[in-house]
Amino acid sequence: MAQAYTQETAQHPGDAPRPTGSRVRRLLDGLRRDRGIWRRGLVLAAIAVVLALVMIFHAEIPNRVGNLGSLLETFLPWLGLLVPVLLVLALVRRSASALLALVLPVSVWLNLFGGLMFADKSGSGGDLTVVTHNVNADNPDPAATAKDVAASDADVVALEELKSAAVPTYARALAGTYRYHTVQGTVGVWSKYPLSGTKPVDIKLGWTRALRTTVAAPGGRVAVYVAHLPSVRVKFNSGFTAGQRDDSADALGAAIAHEPIRRVILLGDLNGTMNDRALAPVTSQMRSAQGAAGDGFGFSWPASFPMARIDQIMVRGVAPVSAWTLPRTGSDHLPVAASVKF
Repeated sequence: MAQAYTQETAQHPGDAPRPTGSRVRRLLDGLRRDRGIWRRGLVLAAIAVVLALVMIFHAEIPNRVGNLGSLLETFLPWLGLLVPVLLVLALVRRSASALLALVLPVSVWLNLFGGLMFADKSGSGGDLTVVTHNVNADNPDPAATAKDVAASDADVVALEELKSAAVPTYARALAGTYRYHTVQGTVGVWSKYPLSGTKPVDIKLGWTRALRTTVAAPGGRVAVYVAHLPSVRVKFNSGFTAGQRDDSADALGAAIAHEPIRRVILLGDLNGTMNDRALAPVTSQMRSAQGAAGDGFGFSWPASFPMARIDQIMVRGVAPVSAWTLPRTGSDHLPVAASVKF
């Protein structure tokens, strides 16, 4: 009997004990026994903290060297892409410290951009619908672009980067929808309602890339500014070259500050985002229609893969109701639109 008992209970040499419990429980047990889980990944944790601090104190990053602050603020929302990268690395390293530190940049990013990303603030109705579009001087088909813009049925359309040879083409294509229009230099306005008091706005360039006009809308007069601020470049040897753009922003802000009409709408390509401190002479006295009543970030450039909203609709004395981007045309920018209430 003793021999039989031994044979029944003995294990073969190749037999292994079968695991017990769920896979999650075994993973948790393994993590609890891992004494290095808090010591590993300290560099990743430090990077996460620095990322959060950069987003919190972006306005303190100086512009003295290559306009680094403005460059960072132009693409500030994209810093959020570093979070999933750090998350994967933290999981690979099995680092509790790095995972816990990620709470900081996630919280900061959601505080800065969660309202834009996840909240649809757009409403319906409005007293005036406006569109602005940098049509690109090298646009291969101006007539098609004009028809695309007219299809929005906006009350007022602003166009920037108008080549003089293409102006008659835009005028003909838009004439059926817009009875009134004016072109000053490389910018123009087409309107369903009468225009008056039109004049160029000096933004310190030596040629005209901004104008001001009064639109006699059914709800009352509104001053409309159209501007195309100078382009910026990112150069290896000089950083973010935005000095001329910044000077023009100062001049445009001064002109708007002295506008006597209470209702003001600014349309145009400002070559900068609402986060860019260099545009403060303008942004400090006006509201972004996209920020107040848009759905998402509303990126407008480049049209092939929009990464920043540099085409702006800003208002003062009227309430944004909705804001959106229009489908791509033959330009390297997307048209942007907004509806406002008087």
